[in-house]
Amino acid sequence: MISTTDLASQLEQIARRLHSQGYASNLFPAQWAALRYIHSAPVRLRTAIDLARFQGMASGAVARTVRTLITKGYVAKRGSVDRGRAEELGLTERGRTLLKKDPLQRVAAALETLDEASRESLAHNLDIVIRSTRPDQAAEKPRVETANRR
Repeated sequence: MISTTDLASQLEQIARRLHSQGYASNLFPAQWAALRYIHSAPVRLRTAIDLARFQGMASGAVARTVRTLITKGYVAKRGSVDRGRAEELGLTERGRTLLKKDPLQRVAAALETLDEASRESLAHNLDIVIRSTRPDQAAEKPRVETANRR
């Protein structure tokens, strides 16, 4: 039986490898994450502030990331959204082309080999782990329903 410490170590190894691979194409990992978010988020949430909320980061750091992506020609402002000053962000053709080289695609390809039940189980369990890393959850242990314990 694998220990929880060994599982945590495996997750750390995955995180470190993904982070180091995130320096592909002269981008930083945060810039790749921003491109992915802008590509996949609902249009009304494709703003710098919503990206910051999604990533759990300070809005200033995210604003710098967005400005850099705009400067590099991967992202463009599309105009104001209906919530005031927030500006909708969109990928440019250059950004969509770059996203085809996303280093995360190798992980997605590996996950394609899992059957649907395994993916659902993995997604559920990773969600528990992700929630445990939120600053507001640091003092709480994740709750797992009895039916999910093996």
